[in-house]
Amino acid sequence: MKLTFLGHSAFYIQTDKARILIDPFLTGNPVFDEESRSSALEGLTHIALTHGHADHVGDTIDIAKATGATVIANADLATWLSKKGVENVDPGNTGGTVHHKGFSMTWVQAFHSSASQDEDGVSHDLGLPNGLVFHFEDGPTLYHMGDTDIFGDMALIEELHNPQIGIVPIGDRFTMGGAVAALACKRYFNFETIIPCHFGTFPIIDQTADLFLEAMDGAETVKVMDPNTSMDF
Repeated sequence: MKLTFLGHSAFYIQTDKARILIDPFLTGNPVFDEESRSSALEGLTHIALTHGHADHVGDTIDIAKATGATVIANADLATWLSKKGVENVDPGNTGGTVHHKGFSMTWVQAFHSSASQDEDGVSHDLGLPNGLVFHFEDGPTLYHMGDTDIFGDMALIEELHNPQIGIVPIGDRFTMGGAVAALACKRYFNFETIIPCHFGTFPIIDQTADLFLEAMDGAETVKVMDPNTSMDF
C-alpha cells in the first residue's frame, strides 16, 4: 500500500485493487503541488469524505464527474453531492460499514461540525462529521480521524478496529492541538505509524508539528510527511 500526503487533510491511497482520495482539497490548498494532480487522479476508483466543510470536500464534485469515481460519504452529504450531479455515491452513517473491491470502510465518531455554504450563501446541513477506518485486504488498517477533538470513545475505535496507521489532526483552533492530539494517540491507541495533518496550510492554525512532536516525546512512530510525498506500507 502506498500513501501520499497532498496537504491539509488530503491523502491518496494506492493498493493493488483501489485508488482512494480522502478529503480531496486540492484547488485552493496552498501546499498542494498542482503537478501532482494528474497522477492522483489516474485510475481513481473512490473518493472518501470525512465531512462537508469546503477544505475537505474540496474538488470532489469535479473529480467525481471527470473520473466516475465512487464517492463514499455520510448520507446527508451524499444526497447533497447527488443533487450537484455526482452520479456514483455510496452513503452510510456513523457505525456503518461499506465494502468495496479490496477494502471496507467504517464511519466512526468525530467531534466537529459539517455544514457548508453554496456560492449563493445558502447554508446546508451535511450530516455529522466522521472519522474513517479503512480495512484493506493487502495492507494495514488505517484510521483517518477527520477533524476532531479528543473523546473517550476513541478507546472503542481501538478495541473494534485496532488501526495500525493513524492520521491525526493537530493544528488547533478547528481541531485538537498538538498536546491533546498526542494524549489521544498515547492514551487510546497502539498505532504503529502516526501521521499528523491539518496544520501548516492556513495562517490561523499551527504552522508546524513541533508541539505534537514535543508532546509525543519524539516517538519514532510519528512520521511528519511533507506535502506531496509518499510512504509505502
